[in-house]
Amino acid sequence: MRVGLRIDVDTFRGTRIGVPNLCKLLAEHSIKATFYFSIGPDNMGRHLWRLFKPAFLLKMLRSNAPGLYGWDILIRGTFCPGPIIGKELAQIIRATAEEGHDIGLHAWDHHAWQTNIDTMDSGNINNSITLGVNMMTEITGKPPSTSATPGWKCNDTTLIEKSKFPFKYNSDCRGTDIFIPVVGNQPLNQIQIPVTLPTYDEIIGRNDISDSNYNDHILSLLKPDSLNVLAIHAEVEGITKRHLFSDFIGKLNQKSGIFLPLEKLIPRDSIPRKVPVIKRNIPGREGWIAVQGNEN
Repeated sequence: MRVGLRIDVDTFRGTRIGVPNLCKLLAEHSIKATFYFSIGPDNMGRHLWRLFKPAFLLKMLRSNAPGLYGWDILIRGTFCPGPIIGKELAQIIRATAEEGHDIGLHAWDHHAWQTNIDTMDSGNINNSITLGVNMMTEITGKPPSTSATPGWKCNDTTLIEKSKFPFKYNSDCRGTDIFIPVVGNQPLNQIQIPVTLPTYDEIIGRNDISDSNYNDHILSLLKPDSLNVLAIHAEVEGITKRHLFSDFIGKLNQKSGIFLPLEKLIPRDSIPRKVPVIKRNIPGREGWIAVQGNEN
């Protein structure tokens, strides 16, 4: 059973602490993954204003956000501009690539993307992607081969602008199988590999899910003959829940499952179906996210 492993790195703390922790753990098990780095300013603390939204406040309370993420993440960039992650922690990003992991662009400014995507035009989107691609190219010596929008916030304009960059594939949405996105009945030139499984913060504390049964629950959702993609976070599974993730690796091994970088999941002998990307609300997450739609 093959499971694509996607690791989102949203913050300075996640890059500085979580990424090295995960790289060490993955090396112990000879696992390669796909890391998506936020590369520009860490302004994630500016999300605190969303506490006025009941859905976001409930999620913060349910997941024990201060204990899960740390107070330094929750206030980063609130009182002054946050640090440029790619500038101050370039060596960690470079080392991750040198260890053989796939390296992708998550965002230039994670907070700004999540907050402003509904009002960003093609120029704003293109500029944000360009800033990220340029810095990642400077750090690793080559352009990133893949990208994934923050918080699964992806619209048709984003898909069009991404098609202008040399990404081999993207992971911008949730879904069930690998597909080619369609915008206005026009198929684009980049494959989408959607995340198929829920994330820790979406389900913990809901429907009697706790740390004691979380891993078994995720394992129960795996489908041997279908696409399986798990998204974890350097800030969570790489720091506060690293022992939980280590236990998950052991349990997956017992089921003869293997983790792979996302690119290894792309079929070589078949053409993925062509479907649009649509917006939808899902339980456990505040606001809309992009999901795989149905065939036209």
